[in-house]
Amino acid sequence: MAFVSLAVTVSAQKSNPFMQEWDTPYGVPPFDKIKTEHYLPAFEAGMKQQMAEIKAITNNKQAPTFENTILAFENSGSLLNKVSGVFFNLTECCNSPEMEAIAEKVYPKLSQHGDNIMLNAKLFARVKTVYEKRASLNLNAEQMRLLEEVYKSFVRGGANVPVEKQARFSAINEQLSVLTLKFGNNVLKATNDYKLVVDNVKDLAGMPQSQIDAAREAANADPATKGKYVFTIHVPSMEPFLMNCRNRDLRRELWTAYSTRCTSGEFDNSEVINQIVNLRLERAQIMGYPSHAAFVLDNCMAKTPEAVDNLLMQVWEPALNKAKQEAYKYQRMLFADGYNEPLQPYDWRYYSEQLRKAQYDLDDDVIRPYFSLENVTNGIFTCCQKLYGITFRKNTNIPTYHPDAIPYEVVENGNVIAIVYVDYFPRESKRSGAWMTNFREQEVKDGKNIIPIVSLVFNFTKPTADKPSLLNFDETETYFHEFGHGLHSIFSKCTYRSLSGTNVSRDFVELPSQFFEHWCSEPAVMRMYAKHYKTGQVIPDSLIAKIEASSTYGQGFINTELLAASFLDMAYYSITEPQKINVAEFEKNYLESIGLIPEIISRYRSTYFQHVFTTGYDAGYYSYTWAAVLDNDAFELFKQNGVFDKKTADAFRKNILEKGNTEDPMVLYKRYRGAEPSIDALLRNRGLK
Repeated sequence: MAFVSLAVTVSAQKSNPFMQEWDTPYGVPPFDKIKTEHYLPAFEAGMKQQMAEIKAITNNKQAPTFENTILAFENSGSLLNKVSGVFFNLTECCNSPEMEAIAEKVYPKLSQHGDNIMLNAKLFARVKTVYEKRASLNLNAEQMRLLEEVYKSFVRGGANVPVEKQARFSAINEQLSVLTLKFGNNVLKATNDYKLVVDNVKDLAGMPQSQIDAAREAANADPATKGKYVFTIHVPSMEPFLMNCRNRDLRRELWTAYSTRCTSGEFDNSEVINQIVNLRLERAQIMGYPSHAAFVLDNCMAKTPEAVDNLLMQVWEPALNKAKQEAYKYQRMLFADGYNEPLQPYDWRYYSEQLRKAQYDLDDDVIRPYFSLENVTNGIFTCCQKLYGITFRKNTNIPTYHPDAIPYEVVENGNVIAIVYVDYFPRESKRSGAWMTNFREQEVKDGKNIIPIVSLVFNFTKPTADKPSLLNFDETETYFHEFGHGLHSIFSKCTYRSLSGTNVSRDFVELPSQFFEHWCSEPAVMRMYAKHYKTGQVIPDSLIAKIEASSTYGQGFINTELLAASFLDMAYYSITEPQKINVAEFEKNYLESIGLIPEIISRYRSTYFQHVFTTGYDAGYYSYTWAAVLDNDAFELFKQNGVFDKKTADAFRKNILEKGNTEDPMVLYKRYRGAEPSIDALLRNRGLK
């Protein structure tokens, strides 16, 4: 029987793509060969392989050195990284009940595996020995950074936790791995579960024809709604509806479905939040921190909750004042429409859009035709070529995980320096939002540079039968934003995988993305790519002028809802005593205490705030504002020297984009900019100063 079992195992390994060398172009995953049944065996084999590699380090009779301990640890887990890079990306954009079932099994196993490494006393003793001798080791700057980061990862991973508390520490990590997965799955299911079905097109008065057509196509895809109009709470469907639909009852219905997701019923996340917050607090206190926020921020540029609050308040007060002025105007418009009642959150986008049209003669339906997905893509590619000398070449021979995901070769001086997958449109298996990740990160292995395999995922409006995908200006900014993240990975020039690309502190990682957004609204750049999808006419200067004039319009709302979410995140994770949280009351009472007006809600309400309960921005949502200080200050050099100034672009590439986490981020920033950042440019550019 043992012989048969071994034979089956060997056979399974031979047929499992993860257990083989990939002979695909550039070593991309062979998506066409990977089946769901391959993941679990590959995860188990990967964990087993890494534990054997760890054992070899701890059993080494030689004295600990950088090479036999730190570098050996860095290079361990290659199979586990391989399968993780595919699986966790696809659970976000090609999820299924089968993938969920695998994730439910794998998350606790990976949590336990990670703790078995971080809490390995013999391994930590070797790491600590090398760390304590670091001054005499004659390491170069990148080697020193790796040593420091590895040592810190063990300390933050619990290596100094007293032996009697390690079992509880591991149990907390395992519970959190399951809870964060559950939170995200609940949000995905609740989002997909709702549809607003409209029978009569007359109820859609005010809606752009392109959105009505898209709603008709969505309805016709289901026999039960054929001939009607379907809207969802996915942003590409919801936002234009709330901005343009005159029917207030329908706006309220859609908004209520969106803003009350996961507050009750089958997908209620209230208890999940309670457990996550209290478990993270308990874990932080086991490690000697008063709160989870204190633990998280100790490893960021901000360092302390007090520094975060100080920054946010500098923007909050002028933003809130501006939001109150906006609310006053919209309230008067609501009265003028015959409603003798207070302005509501589901009114805000509608009246904001109506006033924008009136004040700037700027209509979303006039803007969209100039920002087709194809034209914006060409604009981004042109910016990359002019700034950094790279081009993008579509290659349909590269395996892909979904027909919507398009693979590109990134070419510089005739050499392919990265592969980028771009996945544009919503589907039920994909979570909402937009993000950048890697299937493989850049590193140098055995003297050879391993190029990154980058994933860029969006949820833009789908093309209809007679129109391409037409983006509004917010979506255009989102496209540039995520591409900025992509450039951070594409240009990485690091020796070690764990330091490369976007593996930087959370309040630094948003700098390249937000920085690249500046190009999408530059008049000279818009003239290059914003062309009418039917006529090819370049966007008129009059429309550019209107877009420029309205650039600070609505910034009270935009900044207030963003900062409210940042404060709410910090409120949960600054708790210092375990407690039973009534989520709805906690959120309401806290936001009222900082003065948030009732016409605006937090950008994400607690029960669907995936950034801080699922995707790693816990006590870190402030980083969008922290990085905004950096990106606005950083762009000042281009405003002085020209938006395509090669010398400035080279300086940003060499000091920020190529460096990953090889040096302290403020050192890198000052090397590029020549000084620490000032908040003045942010306040000025957002019309808050």
